[in-house]
Amino acid sequence: MTRIAVLGAGKIGEALLSGLLAAGRPAADLVFTERHPGRAAELSGRLGVEAADVPAAAGKADVVVVAVKPQDIAPVLTELTAALTPGTLVVSLCAGLPTALFEGGLPAGTPVVRVMPNTPMVVGQAMSAVSGGTHATAAHLALVEELLGAVGKVVTVPESQQDAVTALSGSGPAYFFFLVEAMIDAGILLGLPRTVAADLIVQSAYGAATMLRESAEHPVLLREAVTSPAGTTIAAIRELERHGVRAALIDAIEAARDRSAELGRSVQAR
Repeated sequence: MTRIAVLGAGKIGEALLSGLLAAGRPAADLVFTERHPGRAAELSGRLGVEAADVPAAAGKADVVVVAVKPQDIAPVLTELTAALTPGTLVVSLCAGLPTALFEGGLPAGTPVVRVMPNTPMVVGQAMSAVSGGTHATAAHLALVEELLGAVGKVVTVPESQQDAVTALSGSGPAYFFFLVEAMIDAGILLGLPRTVAADLIVQSAYGAATMLRESAEHPVLLREAVTSPAGTTIAAIRELERHGVRAALIDAIEAARDRSAELGRSVQAR
C-alpha cells in the first residue's frame, strides 16, 4: 500500500485523513504532523493515526501531502529537503503556491502536484482541482485523483488556471455562506424566527444544488422554471439586477483571483 504523510492537521488535513480512513485505507498507511502537541494527541487517539515530526513522517512516506498555511511553507520545505527519499511524490494543498516554488526548494527531480481543495472536504463533498509540476507524470496525477476522490470530486486543470480555481471554488463556499447569511437575515426581517428562516434557506440551498448536479440543466433554465410572469421571483430578480449583484460577484471573484496570485508572488519573494 501507498504510505501517506499529511503535513499539517488543520481542518483540511484532518478531513483528508478522515476521508481516506472512511474509504478503507488502513490507519497504518497514514501519518500526520501537527505542531500543537495537545491537538496531535487528541487527533491521533480519535483517528488511530500516528503523529510524528516532519522528518520522521516524510522519511517513510511514498506521498507527502503539504497542508500548511502558505506563509509557513519555508521551514517545512527546509525539513522536507533533508528527509525526502528519491521518487517521493509531494502534493501541495497550499493556496497560491506554484509547483515551481516546491521544485526549487526540494531535491532535483521531485514530482510535485498542486491541489486547490475547499472546505466541504470535511463532509466528503470537496471540489479539488489538480495540476502537475515539471516532474509529475500521468501516473502521479492519477494517484492524487484517486486519493482526493475519497473526499469529493476532482478535476485536472493547467496550473495557469489554479488562481482562478482558488477564487471560484477554493473560496466559493464562503460566497454561498455569505448569501445564506443574508437570506436568513431577510427572513428575520420579514418576521420569521431565525431557526425557521435557517431551515428554509439551508434546505432550499441543498435542494437547488442537488437539482443542478442531477438535472444537468443550465442554471438559467432552472431559474426560469421558478420565475413566473409577473410573479414574486421576477420581482426579486429585478432588485438583484438593479443592485448589481451579478457584477459585484464577478468583481469579488476577480479580486480573489488577484489575491491568490499575490500570495504566491509574496511567498516566492521571501
